[in-house]
Amino acid sequence: MKKVFINTATAAILLLSSVVVLQNAHATEVQDGVMTKMADGTYVVNTTSLANDVKGYKSATPLNIHIKNNKVVKIEALSNRETPKYFAIVKSQVMPKWEGKTVAKARKLKVDTKTGATISGNAVVENVHRGLDYYVKNVKR
Repeated sequence: MKKVFINTATAAILLLSSVVVLQNAHATEVQDGVMTKMADGTYVVNTTSLANDVKGYKSATPLNIHIKNNKVVKIEALSNRETPKYFAIVKSQVMPKWEGKTVAKARKLKVDTKTGATISGNAVVENVHRGLDYYVKNVKR
């Protein structure tokens, strides 16, 4: 019985570690669990820990900010507890405002969050600011 448990536990650990390796297969460099440099040169900044104190209407609004060649490629929302109907407005009307902008221009951009989901929009704006600031301070050029 003890041997079966040990074999099962070992198999589970090996399986979990292979999943982690596969998830990071395209990442070439991870920094503090916040920023990942992908094989194609795209940096992905995860704002989960950078802005865990920033709350939308119901919860934190963490993002992944994708940056390539010093331009914001896309911003994607991570799991949150915001009201889906209203957060969809933020995703479609607020988050695309930074796409295609250089990081310098994106950092200075004043984004109108008057969408019907203002509190969530303001939280997204703060997440983007913190993520872009982190990128500027930590990317080696």
